[in-house]
Amino acid sequence: MTEGERNQRLALARAIEEYRGGRMRRRDFLRLSAATGFGLTAFNACRCDRTPTAPTGPAARGEGPLSAMEPRNEQHRFLKEAGKRFKGTRLSIVGEATPPAQATLQLLQQEFVPLTGIEVQWDQQPLDRVLAMVSTDTALQRGAYDIYYLDGSWLGHFVKDTANIQELLQRSDLAYPDYDFGDILEPLVKYTASYQGWLMGIPFDIPIHIMLYRRDIFEKMRLPLPRTMAEYMEVAKIIDSKSAPRLHGTTGMWKSGHYSLLIDFSTYLWVHGGSFYGREGKSAVNDAHALAAAEYMLELGHYMPPEVTTWDWYGEVQSFAQGQSALLIHAGEWVALFDDPAHSKVVGLVEAAPCPREFSLRPQEECSFDEKPGSSRQGGSCLAISRYSKNIDAAWVFLQWATSADVTTRASTLGGGGSPIRRSNYSDPRILERKKVMPGSTRCFDVTLDAILHRMGSEPHMETWTSIVPELTVELGKMTTGQQSAQVTLDKMALIMAVFEERRQRPKQFQE
Repeated sequence: MTEGERNQRLALARAIEEYRGGRMRRRDFLRLSAATGFGLTAFNACRCDRTPTAPTGPAARGEGPLSAMEPRNEQHRFLKEAGKRFKGTRLSIVGEATPPAQATLQLLQQEFVPLTGIEVQWDQQPLDRVLAMVSTDTALQRGAYDIYYLDGSWLGHFVKDTANIQELLQRSDLAYPDYDFGDILEPLVKYTASYQGWLMGIPFDIPIHIMLYRRDIFEKMRLPLPRTMAEYMEVAKIIDSKSAPRLHGTTGMWKSGHYSLLIDFSTYLWVHGGSFYGREGKSAVNDAHALAAAEYMLELGHYMPPEVTTWDWYGEVQSFAQGQSALLIHAGEWVALFDDPAHSKVVGLVEAAPCPREFSLRPQEECSFDEKPGSSRQGGSCLAISRYSKNIDAAWVFLQWATSADVTTRASTLGGGGSPIRRSNYSDPRILERKKVMPGSTRCFDVTLDAILHRMGSEPHMETWTSIVPELTVELGKMTTGQQSAQVTLDKMALIMAVFEERRQRPKQFQE
C-alpha cells in the first residue's frame, strides 16, 4: 500500500464520522468519498433495518445431525480440541447488523464460545461505519479486527488486505469436519467473495432479487402471472388502471441520488440486452439497449405510487407490506417480513416467482470487469480474515464454523434472514419445515436458489465502481423526476464512466 492510498483511507474514515455527526456537508463528503474510490450512495446502501425477528434461547437453536452441540459428533470434538490450542484467544469482527450476522451472533454465544473458550467480539454497525473501521484498520495495518465483513462492491479496494483462503482450505490440522467448501454455491464464491480470481473470503449474506406478487389480487382480477418483462408491464398497467390510487400495479425504489435507484435501473438494463460496460472496458450505458431499458423504466413508473421517487428499498418494502402495490422485483429475504403480522398487512398473500424472462441478455464475454447481466441482481457480501490479524488460525476455525452447513441452516431459520449460501441448506429439513406462512418463513427459498444458479446478475467488479455510482444515481434521478430525457441521462452517465475509466488507467504516480 502506498502512502497516498493509506492517507486516502484514513481521510475517508474521518470523513464518514464527520458526516455522520453532522459536521460535514453532503457535497463535501461526496467529493471526498469519490476521490478515495468510494461513493456516498454505497455507504447508505444498507442503512435500512434488516434485523431478523429471531427467537431466542435453547429452543431456537434447532441443531441438526452435523451440529457441534452433539457431543458424539466430530464437529463437537474438533471445537473442543481447538479450545485446547486457542482458549483465551479474543477474536474481533466488524460487520453490518444483517439477519445472518444477528442470528450467527446468537448461535456463537450458545455454542462456539462455550466449546472453544475463544472469546468473540462482533461489532455490528451500519454499513458506512463498517467501511470506516475497515479502512482505518487496513490503512494502519494494525490487525485490530481479525475478520472483516466486506460488501461485494468493496472487494477491489481490500483485495490485498485479506488472508489467503485457498491456503487455509489446505490446512488439514485446521479442517472443520464435513466443511465441504464445494457445497457453497459457486456463483456466490465467484461474485461475492472473489476478485480477479483471488478468493478473499467466504460468502455470508446474499440478498438477491426475485419477483414477489399479491396472490389475492391476481386471483381476483383473473390475471396470469407475468413470465416475460413485456407481460410484467402489461399486468402492472391492468392492475393500476383498475385499482389506483388505492392499489398500484407495481412499485420501485427510485430515490434520487441513492444506490437503490441504480439497482432498479440495473435490472431494466440487463433484461433489455444491455450492460454498463462492453468489451475492453468501454462504456455501453448509452447504446440502443440501454435506451430501451430507460424508456421501459419510465413507462413502468406510470403504474407506481407517486412517492416512489422518494423511496429507497426500505420505503418500497414498507409500502408493499402496507398493501399499496401488487407486484415488485426485490430481494426475497423480505418475504419473512411480509409474513410477519407485526409488520405487514399482507400476511400470507405474497408469493414468490422467478423474475420474468428478459427481452434479451448480453453474453458475459461481451462485458468487462466481471459484470454479469441477469434478471436477478445480487447484493452479496463475504466474511474475510484480515492479513494483519495476529490470530489467523483461530479466525479460520471460527469462520469455518460460522459458514458450516449446520450453522448457515440455523441462521437462515432464525427470522428468515438472507438466503443460505450452501446447496445443502435448501434441502435441509429445518428449512423445509418453515416453508409456510409464518414470521421467518423460508417459503421463497426454492425461487431464490434458482435465481442464484440461473438468473443472477452482478454489477462490475472494479476499484472505481463505488466512486462512479453516486454520480450515476444523480443523473438517473434527474431522468425519473422529469428534469432531463432518457438519452441525455444515458449520455451523461457514459461520460462519467469514461472519465473514471481514464483516471483508472493512469499510472499510479499520476493518481496520487
